[in-house]
Amino acid sequence: MSIPTLLDHIVIAGPDLAGVVDWFAERTGVIAAPGGAHPTGTANALVALTVDGVRGPQYIELIGPNPDRAEPDLPATFGISSLTAPRIQAYAVHPADIDGVVAAARARGFDPGDVSDLSRRTPSGELLEWRLTRGEHHRLDVPFLIDWGTTAQPGTSAIPALELVSFTRVEPDPAPLRAVLGALGLGDGVAEVETGAESGYRLTLRRADGALVEL
Repeated sequence: MSIPTLLDHIVIAGPDLAGVVDWFAERTGVIAAPGGAHPTGTANALVALTVDGVRGPQYIELIGPNPDRAEPDLPATFGISSLTAPRIQAYAVHPADIDGVVAAARARGFDPGDVSDLSRRTPSGELLEWRLTRGEHHRLDVPFLIDWGTTAQPGTSAIPALELVSFTRVEPDPAPLRAVLGALGLGDGVAEVETGAESGYRLTLRRADGALVEL
């Protein structure tokens, strides 16, 4: 079993949020719970993850354009504007000291991006606030860093759940990405990089009926 020890959440994005939710439900049997809208023009739905029988704080974020957004163009967040179908696009990890990890990574030659504030409101009106690394040219093959502060992680909330079996990154040539991940200094906190024909993420979940689903 390969699961990053610092995994916070896995991002599955698509050009239409309702379509992503349906796509996920068809494959897993789980209908994601509505999450909320972001100032970036996106909205999400969430599914908690269980690891070794323990529920959360890890979760899956299904994200797409906010249907009520002011701008007609698709948002660029997580490459949504270029997607034609749902795809695993990114993941987040939660180090104990987000600012310290950024500073250390920069000293080793990799810039994870500045740490900035973001927030959204849940359907019930609760305000969730967090800090994360963001950058105009952020690499989706490298995890972004997140710090929830005093906000409870969404994976611990009363939302549907699935068992996480494994989560890895696949690369035809793993060495360059492994070097970048090494600069983060998080060890097994980040996803293992495997050799494969095509770059992308490999996610394996266990349905309630016991069947394995690979996305």
